[in-house]
Amino acid sequence: MAHSHPPHAPGEPRTDSVLWPAAALTLAFAVLEALGGWWTGSLALVSDAGHMLTDGAALALGGCAAWMARRPPSPRHSYGFGRVEVFAAAINAGAMLVIVAAIAIEAFARLGQPRAVQGGAAAAIALAGLLLNLWILRRLSPHGHDMNTRGAALHVLGDVLGSIGALASGVVIALTGWTPIDPLASFFICALILVSGLRLLRESLHALMEGVPLRLSPEAVGMALARHAAVVSVHDLHIWTLSGSRVALSAHVVVRDLADWIRTLRELRDLLHSRFGIEHVTLQPESAAPAEARVPVPSPRKGS
Repeated sequence: MAHSHPPHAPGEPRTDSVLWPAAALTLAFAVLEALGGWWTGSLALVSDAGHMLTDGAALALGGCAAWMARRPPSPRHSYGFGRVEVFAAAINAGAMLVIVAAIAIEAFARLGQPRAVQGGAAAAIALAGLLLNLWILRRLSPHGHDMNTRGAALHVLGDVLGSIGALASGVVIALTGWTPIDPLASFFICALILVSGLRLLRESLHALMEGVPLRLSPEAVGMALARHAAVVSVHDLHIWTLSGSRVALSAHVVVRDLADWIRTLRELRDLLHSRFGIEHVTLQPESAAPAEARVPVPSPRKGS
């Protein structure tokens, strides 16, 4: 039996080095935006500030998860601590759904009792928040392959949408004085965030249940292995998520000649990594025809 998991590229920036500064900036601006929302009377700003406070905590949680995931395996945790990134993604997705519910409830209340809003000031604050969130989202975009970072980026994307909604609301109120646009913009933000939050929650729970990553097909992976010239068949194939960005595979591989196994293993491992992005590979070789490998014993002659 042999296994392999290539190391991460040495030049690839660590996700925690991006998440920690993003968390600090998000939390600092959330406080300023909350004060601005209270001053201008804008629900969209207050909602977005509360959203950003939770997002700052989500980014910090993602940074902690990325730091823990880099810890080496131990006798008690032979796969390491990468699974904590999946937990962080599930927590972030659940938190997003709670935020959506809270904003929707407040928006319903505002529809029944519209309040005065200083549209111009609210729009200026929302524009500053939009620029900050776009900058953070750009910093996170190179790490989109990682489930943990995608969970954090989902929160930032929600902030971007919130800032756009607050900006549009402030502009409309400043130009027309129509205050119902404030809660209506909040409803629009909620709908967009809800779809992404449910998708991430489904993916993270699926990973925690040791399911095959949604982007991979076991049939396609098995067929790719079986098409190798040295392979007769593949069975007991298992694929699961180790961490936010690492996928593991184990399988029994029936080969034509065990003498060529080292070369076959290297080629199969390269195939899985390049075509499917599977890094941690464990393959058990089996001989295709063990009976032919034995020296035949002549049957005794009649009468001897």
